[in-house]
Amino acid sequence: MDREEARLKAVVDTAVDGVILIDARGTVLKFNPACEKLFGFSAAEVVGQNVKMLMPAPFRGEHDSYLTNYHRTGVAKIIGIGREVVGQRKDGTTFPMDLSVGEAKEDGESIFVGIIHDLTERKRSGQAIREAAQRLKAVVDTAVDGVILIDARGKVMMFNPACEALFGYGAAEVIGRNVKMLMPARFRGEHDRYLSNYLTTRVPKIIGIGREVSGRRKDGTTFPMDLSVGEAMQDDGPVFVGIIHDLTERKRTSEQLFQAQKMETVGQLSGGIAHDFNNLLTVIIGNAESLSDVLKARPDLRKLAEAIIAAGERGAELTQRLLAFSRRQTLKPSQIDCNQLVDKMGRLLRRTLREDIDIATTLESELKSAFADPAQLESAVLNLALNAQDAMPSGGRITVSTANASLDEQYRSTHPEVPTGDYIMVAVTDDGDGMPPEVLARAFEPFFTTKEVGKGSGLGLSMVYGFVKQSNGHVAIYSEVGLGTTVRIYLPVARGDDSHEAALTAAEETLAPGGGETVLVAEDDAFVRDHAVSIIKGLGYQVIASVDGDDAMRCLASGAAVDLLFTDVVMPGSINGIDLVERAQQLRPGLKVLLTSGYALDNLRARRQLPSGITVLHKPYRKVELARRIRDTLDTVVETSD
Repeated sequence: MDREEARLKAVVDTAVDGVILIDARGTVLKFNPACEKLFGFSAAEVVGQNVKMLMPAPFRGEHDSYLTNYHRTGVAKIIGIGREVVGQRKDGTTFPMDLSVGEAKEDGESIFVGIIHDLTERKRSGQAIREAAQRLKAVVDTAVDGVILIDARGKVMMFNPACEALFGYGAAEVIGRNVKMLMPARFRGEHDRYLSNYLTTRVPKIIGIGREVSGRRKDGTTFPMDLSVGEAMQDDGPVFVGIIHDLTERKRTSEQLFQAQKMETVGQLSGGIAHDFNNLLTVIIGNAESLSDVLKARPDLRKLAEAIIAAGERGAELTQRLLAFSRRQTLKPSQIDCNQLVDKMGRLLRRTLREDIDIATTLESELKSAFADPAQLESAVLNLALNAQDAMPSGGRITVSTANASLDEQYRSTHPEVPTGDYIMVAVTDDGDGMPPEVLARAFEPFFTTKEVGKGSGLGLSMVYGFVKQSNGHVAIYSEVGLGTTVRIYLPVARGDDSHEAALTAAEETLAPGGGETVLVAEDDAFVRDHAVSIIKGLGYQVIASVDGDDAMRCLASGAAVDLLFTDVVMPGSINGIDLVERAQQLRPGLKVLLTSGYALDNLRARRQLPSGITVLHKPYRKVELARRIRDTLDTVVETSD
């Protein structure tokens, strides 16, 4: 063996990759140590054998035809090209390998040199990377919070499903576009400057810190969100990952809690003032009475003293109302049959209020007893009725109603100060002018009034609020401009009044059976809509959600299969709930309908605005109530004329 041949043998024998030499018939001529390690055969076991022994069974027949075809046509599939193939070890296992083949001539015949590189580790690493990427994708896709990825120019690279739900855009609508589209207009210009400044100075304002910002939905509405941003480096520059948490519900709960705390603080202040002012009034009225007795001989001066007494007594009435608001009045709670009380108040109100005011009562047939001060409850109903009368200068209708009610965790999520449980509800409804939101927000504040000077102290609703809170109850106002106002008083159920409570509880805790029908939910309040959809889906029904009457009509017009329309009464847009019912039943005669509203609907019925035969579910409703009403409505047989 000459030196050059020795060197060549050393290269082949020490090569990391396998080197195999075969003749034109596929017989193995050379099998280097790397091949022995790869395949598990010794060179002695392979040399002289057909190379097919190193291939899995499915490929062995192809090899002979491939060699024959190559010798006949000269068309190469691997020779001079190389590709990924599969090898078979001595133990029968297979492995991926990269095979590149070269051709040479020896004594006029072709011989082929194969270089074999094991791809097992590369495949394993690639699989690990793919699995890691899949796990990461699963985390991002199922995250409750929004995850968004942008590049250094602000273009969106990733937009997870939670972001789609938050912003109302599909990922395809956002990816590739500048993230500014998700910001209110006043912040868009700042974003480009911020990114440019950060990349130049590396001084962060959000990155690595996080803060509260505003997001803009597809429909143009905005919402508060907590945005935290992290930075990562890729080959083509930095990318930024934003984690977005919707603060809407937290803000709403915080505002409710702040309002409750504010009312508590004002109540404490009012109570202190009333207490001290009563002491002053005692002195003023007492001295004025003494002067009146002394001044019997001076009628002119005695008249002044009596005017002081009258003013002092009026001041005492005001302080009594302040004490009621601050929950420092003396209460004498007892079991109350609210049906009897309301019936008696109805007769009193008919004699007390103007003749153009119609009084109606709606009483729960199996009403439990409430535990509160009956005199204060009468005073509260009278105050609410007088307020209702003032809201109807041209006359109208007042309805006083009672009902068993239950305030659950869903209700408490928006009224955190209210304990959950069973209550007795007494509601006073008018069909007057209603209150705009800014007035509604301050309705219970003492001395707040929209009446002319001298026509109201602004303490009527404050007194009601204080009495109910001192009685461990809850009071809520629902009002729509042009539709009127409903004030609902929730009083605790009297203990020991269990005559039919067990039967009611058992009935309420047993959910009505669900079904496979499809329910179209029309509700403009996203929070309420999501809650209703979640409950109805949980009952086993199919659900289609629509954001308003127009959206619901588009759904019905599209031919979607709908068995029941469940719609709110008051909705924005060109089609409210009543209009939607009429149009939906014109389009689909016999369509079952269930209405819901926070507004007492007795007045709508009186005005003939409510379609006859329609079932109404009052907000707030419990899951068992919704389940029962849906099932009952779907099971109702609709009579049709021949």
